[in-house]
Amino acid sequence: MELSTKGDGTQDLWSDPALVDAYLEMRAREYEDRLTWGDHDEADVEPPALPPASLEDELREAENAVRASRLMSAAQDEMFHGVLLRAAADTVPWLGPDPTLDPAWIPPRGESIAAVRARRRSLAVRSAAADLSLRLHVSENHVRTRAHRAEVLKRRCPAVWAAYRDGSVPEQNAATIAELAASLPADPEIWQAFDEGVAGPAQELSLGRLRRRARALRERIHPESIDERHARAAEDRAAWFDYDVDGMGTILVSAPAAKVKAIEERVEDNARHLAAQPDEQRTLPQLRADVACDLLLTGDLGLGVTSTVRVTVPVMTLLGHSDEPATLDGVGPIDRDTARRLAGGATSWIRVLTDPISGTVLSVDRTTRRVPRDLQRLLGVLYPTCTFPGCLRPAHRCDIDHRTRWTDGGATSADNLGPLCPHHHPLKDETRWSVVPNGTGTLTWTSPTGVVTATDPPPF
Repeated sequence: MELSTKGDGTQDLWSDPALVDAYLEMRAREYEDRLTWGDHDEADVEPPALPPASLEDELREAENAVRASRLMSAAQDEMFHGVLLRAAADTVPWLGPDPTLDPAWIPPRGESIAAVRARRRSLAVRSAAADLSLRLHVSENHVRTRAHRAEVLKRRCPAVWAAYRDGSVPEQNAATIAELAASLPADPEIWQAFDEGVAGPAQELSLGRLRRRARALRERIHPESIDERHARAAEDRAAWFDYDVDGMGTILVSAPAAKVKAIEERVEDNARHLAAQPDEQRTLPQLRADVACDLLLTGDLGLGVTSTVRVTVPVMTLLGHSDEPATLDGVGPIDRDTARRLAGGATSWIRVLTDPISGTVLSVDRTTRRVPRDLQRLLGVLYPTCTFPGCLRPAHRCDIDHRTRWTDGGATSADNLGPLCPHHHPLKDETRWSVVPNGTGTLTWTSPTGVVTATDPPPF
């Protein structure tokens, strides 16, 4: 049996019940064959290994395999870094004798000795990266990226680096932290604050949740205002076009977050509007792609669908008396000029009163009579995303779940409600996953095998 592949390259076996049944039946037959291998005529053929004795053994083996992979990932980063560092310190193996050491040598074209030595170091590092690239059949950029990651984590985030080398931090988490740490100013105190703030979450959170938490921390400790950083970053806006196999292509745009979010909402809303039509046969991913292409090519779909971009602006920032950044829902901090522009074009307002110290939500306007609408408004503030661990689906794209079912006496109240996306909602209702509030504004999930995970609070 061969597994089919979706357009994004992921296997879709586990999302198709029919495929799951066929696959499990095939594996069951293989397992029976292993158990009866003693009756096999070809004694010289080694029988396949039996699976672990229990579910716990199998889960433990998976954990050990992942930990070993992380250890090897950190070791690769460190070795690449070591080779390139050695090349920078000793250029002779890569470039030959250093002519600047000869007192009679005269620099060409009037260059200084320091400039010549700096160029030799750069060339030696490039040469070493190319050497590793050929030896390992990977790109030079791959070598340099991993070496850079080790350098940044060693110097700026030693606690994260130690946990990464111990196998406790996933490679993707380490890469995200290194990227954000590299963007911080050259200040050891800021590095230390960032390292201390992300070392624990790096070992506990999935990539999406960690990225949000780390970005929020970076925002709090960065000494430069977001307005200055945004103006500088916007200078690097660009678009890339690539072409894939089977006549397909990819568009990638780097632009101000407010524009990207507005595009996302317009595409999503129009795609869902089309999906609701009775004669529509396309899937939601197909509709998103078609809508995006049609908007780029024609500029309008003519569907009359309007979209909403949600932005939270501190009132003192709006009045120009504070430099506290605004927050774009699903994105994070944005510059004040963009926030004021969005606020100026808003057709309605929702007042959210928060504690000035902790940021805890104290109350929400209740200007409508329909309680569900008010509760949804409050839940969107308390839980910006799906409450399942690691899920980043925006709350307004989720179902509203009763943690204690309505049929079991659960109340329709903020204490008993929370957003769950359509993918994770059935896990809570139809599997052995369970969730309970822990009294601190966060939730504790327990998996069917007993793994306990506390969801982190909203970062912005």
